[in-house]
Amino acid sequence: MFILVLWELVWKGVALWKAARESQKYWFIAILVLNTVGILPILYIFLFKKGRKGI
Repeated sequence: MFILVLWELVWKGVALWKAARESQKYWFIAILVLNTVGILPILYIFLFKKGRKGI
């Protein structure tokens, strides 16, 4: 259980930081409120973040 909480905390922290830096308040609120075991933060970081480089 501790590993799962730590996993969520790390991904949520990174995603919240990126959403706040890019002034995306709706993503920030969604990531903050929803507990998805890191799935929503990972999707945000790799798929939905503004200014994404690459693909």
